[in-house]
Amino acid sequence: MENKKVLFVSQEIFPYLPETEISKISRELPQGIQERGKEIRTFMPRYGLVNERRNQLHEVIRLSGMNLIIDDTDHPLIIKVASIQSARMQVYFIDNEDYFRRKALTHDADGKFFDDNDERCMFFARGVLETVQKLRWAPDIVHCHGWFTSIVPLLVKRTFKDNPLFCNSKVVFSLYDNTFNTKLNPTMKNKLVYDSVKAEDVEIMSDPTYENLTKLAIDFSDGVIVGSENQSGIFDSYVKSKGIPLLQYQSPETYMDAYNDFYDSLLE
Repeated sequence: MENKKVLFVSQEIFPYLPETEISKISRELPQGIQERGKEIRTFMPRYGLVNERRNQLHEVIRLSGMNLIIDDTDHPLIIKVASIQSARMQVYFIDNEDYFRRKALTHDADGKFFDDNDERCMFFARGVLETVQKLRWAPDIVHCHGWFTSIVPLLVKRTFKDNPLFCNSKVVFSLYDNTFNTKLNPTMKNKLVYDSVKAEDVEIMSDPTYENLTKLAIDFSDGVIVGSENQSGIFDSYVKSKGIPLLQYQSPETYMDAYNDFYDSLLE
């Protein structure tokens, strides 16, 4: 029997960025799932804060060179890769001069939310899926970590739904305590309507808040995991109203097996 394949899409991974709840899980979970017999691929954005020399990132020429269209504008996609030797795992980085060269994650030096965060997370989501397609690697599970990955479920279920690599993929979205209070760009909904995504699919983004972005991710997921102990539970009833399997918060000692079992239950 072929090993099941899990694609991890994360907004941050330790040690490339400082240790947070998301970056720690995004570092440890892929290794643990790989040790449990599954194949993995792991992706994150190549923010300007990632030290390329210290982390030995290098461009993957055969994967780079594509252009992605966001809001009718072409943006070159650059793919880089680094290895975490102790874990025998590679991390792929989605890079682009316009979106990811600034020395910041999602806010400027004055704490202001970037106006183009909507396009940055759209580019990241498209970049991941296009790169996986170039790798000719068909994930059974796509597991998304952090609000920056919220567009991935929509694209898997709409833009890539007839793609033989993704047509059977199950999407899992983890809920974390990583809210933001600023609204995303008000034109985000219009930018999302592209390539099999219809206006009604993204109607909720007429009001582009953190809560609605998260609900959009839930709408197109096959399973939801509560990743933070402090995650307020405001989405529990929403998940249940959609009839989507929900895995409640798991302790650091047991979450690896619980997540692995949850993946398997979605694939039965």
